[in-house]
Amino acid sequence: MNQFLRMTRAVSLAAAMLLGLNQAAFAEESAQTSTSAQEMQIKQAVENMQRASIHGPHKIDLGEQAVLNLPQGFTYIPPQQAAVFMRALGNRVDNSYFYGLVFHDAVSGFISIEYDKAGYIKDDDAKDWNADELLSNLQEGTKAGNKERSEKGIAPIEVLGWVEKPAYDEASHRLIWSAAIRNIGSNVPEKEQGVNYNTYLLGREGYLSLNLVTDRGTVEQEKPLAKTLLNAVTFNDGKKYSDFNASTDKIAEYGLAALIGGLAAKKLGLLALIGVTLLKFWKLAAIAVAAFAMGVKKLLFRKKAE
Repeated sequence: MNQFLRMTRAVSLAAAMLLGLNQAAFAEESAQTSTSAQEMQIKQAVENMQRASIHGPHKIDLGEQAVLNLPQGFTYIPPQQAAVFMRALGNRVDNSYFYGLVFHDAVSGFISIEYDKAGYIKDDDAKDWNADELLSNLQEGTKAGNKERSEKGIAPIEVLGWVEKPAYDEASHRLIWSAAIRNIGSNVPEKEQGVNYNTYLLGREGYLSLNLVTDRGTVEQEKPLAKTLLNAVTFNDGKKYSDFNASTDKIAEYGLAALIGGLAAKKLGLLALIGVTLLKFWKLAAIAVAAFAMGVKKLLFRKKAE
């Protein structure tokens, strides 16, 4: 099966978001022109990603920090091409920390790879975690971020609860957590709620995050694939968590819990656009987006040799 099979759904949903962000605008000629331009941006971004795609098994360098031994069945999109696609969806992408996207034919969305050179993150607070308190922090941080989203014309979101409570493996220095999200006031079915399934790997100078952007109806089947990808990442010698030197290295200004609380909420709201907002407007814009989606599908199935 072509590695981009599931990517078709993600891109179709992306187009739906762009068509549906402002329902009133559908009747306006200027809005239609803008939407057409956005469709073309996504189409061009998909073409570029298709040409640049790398299929596993393959060794991928993640900057100077780590290596991703991309497993069979996964497809990697380099940062340059992936960033264009992400921006077309309305997400902010900083080339200094964004390491690309990964797709799989059994994943409805995609996995975004980022690196934050925050410094060495102390993990001792994991011993005293309270899942309810962490959820409250995430919800409050999300509320605070809604002001910025509203200023950008983006619907405010809310965190409904844990899909998977935070779990930290002290031996491997890996953190996993996941929460369900939706637009405030929406009545989408539970299976259509947006989900960011977050996995982290701590290093000497910062941390890698691999964020699976999907929905609640498919996340349980996709969790193993997200974990497989996390297990395929290793920090380079000298960059590992165990290489920390207390006398020379920078220590992060926050602890491990911040990756679940307010700090996480800021990023959660950005990628949640792809999960939550798309699902909300999918039915509304399905007819309008059908022709565009079919064009994208042809691009995705086109062989690289062509």
